[in-house]
Amino acid sequence: MAEKNTRDEATAQDEPQAVDFKLQEGTAVHHKDEKKGKGKVAVWVSRKTLEYEMELKKLQVELMKLQQDMKKTGLRVLAIFEGRDAAGKGGTIKRITAFLNPRNTRVVALAAPSDKEVTQWYFQRYVPHLPAAGELVLFDRSWYNRAMVEPVMGFCTDEQHKRFLKDVPLFEEMLVKDGIHLFKFYFSVSKEEQAKRFESRKTDILKQYKLSPVDNLAQTYWDQYTVKKFQMLNESNRTIAPWTIIRSDDKKRARLNCIRHILASLDYADKLPEKELRPDAKIVISGIDEIKHMEQFLFEPDRLRG
Repeated sequence: MAEKNTRDEATAQDEPQAVDFKLQEGTAVHHKDEKKGKGKVAVWVSRKTLEYEMELKKLQVELMKLQQDMKKTGLRVLAIFEGRDAAGKGGTIKRITAFLNPRNTRVVALAAPSDKEVTQWYFQRYVPHLPAAGELVLFDRSWYNRAMVEPVMGFCTDEQHKRFLKDVPLFEEMLVKDGIHLFKFYFSVSKEEQAKRFESRKTDILKQYKLSPVDNLAQTYWDQYTVKKFQMLNESNRTIAPWTIIRSDDKKRARLNCIRHILASLDYADKLPEKELRPDAKIVISGIDEIKHMEQFLFEPDRLRG
């Protein structure tokens, strides 16, 4: 009897134990064709996760093709990522740059201006970071801090805010006419989803670096940010430099469709057929359509998008 119990205990020890953890992104698609074998443990993932990883990998290969072509043609690309806190900007940037050559790809996330920079022309500290030939530059927040965060938080005067809204279309027109291909993305997250993500940051030690004093006031000042967003879109959505709105309550769909929009907008060698790069019209919204939506529901704030 004792011998049987010992065998049962040994068998139990050999059986895999249920563990609750999250696989690193890309793991599922990398091992999807693995066969059962000694020392291996089966891990179940949803079909949705596998499909997302497969699509992301396909688009990241396309981004690599684009980068190779940019090096040959000298194309300059600048992508601005704006939106409310916890809207998914950083995660999208991370997926875009994951497999690109860092010699030709730069992410710019500037800290608060120094005492000296405060006395300079407002756009001056951004100019040195603009792309050279063959470069892709991604701004994780940009000069549009003066359109939303600064006026809401009291970091600039009303006069400085108004002057910025008048100057920014002219500044961006100069960039585009000089040959820079400019993308302006605004990631739109709902108030409820933003609150969930803030709570996640508080409990996940790997996300706590994202927390800031400004984040703590994002929900409190939600309506004020909405008003500044409306002003920003009205003043800076121009044909030569339009805004593209990304609905980002579903972060994975937002990432995929943002990348599709970039790829679909640029020409490069060996590009996939148009239908494989066509963004979802429910996720990717034009700036003019967002303005119309906000005009329609401006006095019904509960119906407005983030």
